[in-house]
Amino acid sequence: MRPANEALLVVDVQNDFCTGGALAVPGGEQIVPRINALLDEFQLRVFTQDWHPADHSSFAESHEGRKPYEVVEMPYGSQILWPVHCVQGTEGAAFHPDLDRSKADHVVQKGTHRAVDSYSAFFENDHETPTGLDDFLTGKGIDHVTIVGLATDFCVFWSALDANHLGYAVTVLEGACRGIDLNGSLEDARQSMLNANVVLEP
Repeated sequence: MRPANEALLVVDVQNDFCTGGALAVPGGEQIVPRINALLDEFQLRVFTQDWHPADHSSFAESHEGRKPYEVVEMPYGSQILWPVHCVQGTEGAAFHPDLDRSKADHVVQKGTHRAVDSYSAFFENDHETPTGLDDFLTGKGIDHVTIVGLATDFCVFWSALDANHLGYAVTVLEGACRGIDLNGSLEDARQSMLNANVVLEP
């Protein structure tokens, strides 16, 4: 059992990010057995869930003439446009059926506001609006987070950086994550995490 000050953060292991989903991460579902095995090692387990309104501003179809993976400028900065995914209440937004959801002590739903995306488990993409996770973890005496899930180079990456900036010790288990690797984003994310003193383990 890990010490009581360390929490497991399971990021976005949802149907739309697994094979057959609207924004499938290659091999996304392959990490589920390892995550399930990890759940019993931690005394506090937090799951995150992308939970978008149907007309979310990060969807390409919300911008006339735009296609998925184009980049547009939003009031909070550059935003990649995505295929419609993880719409609130849909099967795509549900956790993968093999993930042991009964072990989740807390669920953070993110990306719920139409006008701003939210990769990180801690802040929306304006890097100012909190999700409430920091308050929850500090209230439980957590100062170390171990992160697994999808995708390494987006939601895992930004969650790791934000946790680091907030003062947590951060470990990312790369073998329990999978990446999208959009134009080299996976290696860029790895280097940025290493530069921020995030510990990368297999």
